[in-house]
Amino acid sequence: MAMSEVIFRALAPSGPGAPAPRAAEPRDFLRHVAALTLTRLADALIDPKLVLPWLLSAAGAPSAFIGALAPVREAGALLPQIALAERVRRAPLRKRVWALGAAGQGAAALGIAAAGATLSGWAAGIAATLCLAALAVARAACSVSHKDALARTVGKTRRGAVTGVAATAGSAGALAFGALLWLGIVPQTQSALAGAAALAGLAWLAAAAVFLRLEEEPGAPAGPEDAGRGDAWPPLAPLLRPGDFRRFVAARGLLAATALGPPFLVMGAAALKGGGAAGALGPLVLASALAAALSSYVWGRAADRSSRRAMMAAGALGAAALGAGALITALQGAGAGPWAAAGALFALQLAHAGGRVSRKVHLTDMTDEKQRARLVALANTAIGALLLLGGGFGLLAQLAGPAAALAALALMSAASVPVAAGLAEAQRG
Repeated sequence: MAMSEVIFRALAPSGPGAPAPRAAEPRDFLRHVAALTLTRLADALIDPKLVLPWLLSAAGAPSAFIGALAPVREAGALLPQIALAERVRRAPLRKRVWALGAAGQGAAALGIAAAGATLSGWAAGIAATLCLAALAVARAACSVSHKDALARTVGKTRRGAVTGVAATAGSAGALAFGALLWLGIVPQTQSALAGAAALAGLAWLAAAAVFLRLEEEPGAPAGPEDAGRGDAWPPLAPLLRPGDFRRFVAARGLLAATALGPPFLVMGAAALKGGGAAGALGPLVLASALAAALSSYVWGRAADRSSRRAMMAAGALGAAALGAGALITALQGAGAGPWAAAGALFALQLAHAGGRVSRKVHLTDMTDEKQRARLVALANTAIGALLLLGGGFGLLAQLAGPAAALAALALMSAASVPVAAGLAEAQRG
């Protein structure tokens, strides 16, 4: 028995009634795991909420650019999905689309590395933001193509194991990176963080090469008669009329405060340590990785009982964490150290995970199969557009400091609680 099959059977045992795996499935399973693990490691090395803000702070970029990183990354990965979906449907091999997206992310990451290593001030901010926008669009291509590639190469009862194993391995890599930063083995300097971005680029390129080796059977591409503008662009009516869906999008938009806050905590932590001296970034990366690893299951079980209440809890926790971050940042020099900021970030990442899990469960449970895909695309597009406006918090930080931006985001997160409270219980009926 081949080693790939031994590992496959250990990681993804087939339950009773499960379809028999294809001959190539053990090899494809491990290729999926390897590619996704590489992308998760790359995400940790060039995290636009933590590592990139620190890199741009070290490069002397204005706060407006640092505050724009998270909105550009999040919106850029959401807004193109509807338009890209049609092109993906016409591609007979989804693995090529995913590999192209991964290679695009790798090239963009190498561009960020070059900008971080050679530029400073406004030039570094402009170049890094443009490269991050390109990375986000490439990421959208991966997002819309991966589910099909996975479905064609891994059996139905074994697909969750792919993402689960990759998530565990990726979290271990992120924790290791945080530990190296904390211990000073990887210095928190501009050149070292630019090197981390370069490693991220190489990891994405390696993931693209691995993914192209999938033994995917080509599917019949969608023809022009299946395309049409009406299928590609969902109608706006659900957003324009009062109802639970519009309230859900509003609550999800307000919960985006938990995604926009980390860069400003990084700015505050850098100030606490004297503008980028060693010591603060490591605890932040460790806190973020631990929160991601520990919280998703608990939030998932809570959302299964009541996704509406889970969204409310996430909003309240996010408001408390952002408020604490604002206070810590405002009181710099009064005894607060990097671990105080790391504690606030840990709570904020817990809230972000809760908001992400609960809103996915809520939208899935509140919609039926016929309208779900269309409403998911519409919600993603609406949130992507709202996130672009999140760059305004960067301007606020530029004018009034990161504590002011964190305080404004705390109010935004708090506002999500009463909005989510007005949602119907999606788990009833």
